[in-house]
Amino acid sequence: MADKPAEIAAYGGAAPQKKLTVPDVVAMKKDGRRITMMTAYDAAFARLVDRAGIDVLLVGDSAGMVMLGYPNTVPVTMDDMIRMAASVSRGATHPVLVGDMPFGSYQTGTQDALRNAARFLKEAGMDAVKIEGGHETVPTVKALVENGISVMAHVGLTPQRVAQLGGFKTQARSARAARRLIDDAVALEDAGAFSIVLESIPSPVAQMVTERLSIPTIGIGAGPDCDGQVLVLHDVLGLYGDFKPKFAKRYADIGEQVESALKAFDADVRSGAFPDAEHSFTMKDSELDTLRQGLARPKAV
Repeated sequence: MADKPAEIAAYGGAAPQKKLTVPDVVAMKKDGRRITMMTAYDAAFARLVDRAGIDVLLVGDSAGMVMLGYPNTVPVTMDDMIRMAASVSRGATHPVLVGDMPFGSYQTGTQDALRNAARFLKEAGMDAVKIEGGHETVPTVKALVENGISVMAHVGLTPQRVAQLGGFKTQARSARAARRLIDDAVALEDAGAFSIVLESIPSPVAQMVTERLSIPTIGIGAGPDCDGQVLVLHDVLGLYGDFKPKFAKRYADIGEQVESALKAFDADVRSGAFPDAEHSFTMKDSELDTLRQGLARPKAV
């Protein structure tokens, strides 16, 4: 008997995309195939990211800034992340789903890290988690992987440490800092990370990291030589006000279109143009006449 995707295709339907797995993503580097990754924070956008064929969907703690209005990612809680990640998993079925471990969810020890990472898998349907940091996170990454939780590492500009770093600044610009980052990346691979995000570092440094690792590198502001690229959805669509990071390419300006649509709605309501007959409901004339006659008679006491 044919499998379901084949049956659907035979009857003229579109066969569903195969669910990607962590090993699939790792294999993409070995096969020389570029990896695409995008953020999303709710079911509606997750569904669109899914339909676009993106390989990895990150429920990033960048939600703290683009969704929750915080000045940085530090205030985001585990409950915030679980709620958004669960929504995303209900909207996307094809990409590898990665939940971003928020500040304070893993720095307090291995047991806390295991407990919180497990929530992403059990409660939110994620396939993996992401952890920011270099050599100091190696024991945590190792413990998670040994307990069956796939980990994406993240070095370079780590937004959870923005106060310590003095702002959103490019990292690894000196030879010493670049060597430390490369060593951290190698150590994280040895600890079991299946991929690593390289954020806001010089392109030549990202190339060196990519050449030294057997796991995929995912760049964001790290040049063209990484195995894949990730951007924040709101930057791609122009939904985050006038702020535009140097590394972000705006592929659409949905924000302006949304503002224009809302202004049109505001004007129509104020002028009485909306709602009109096309957007209103009616009833049978006979029922309306009966109602009017009933209202015309005095109410029985």
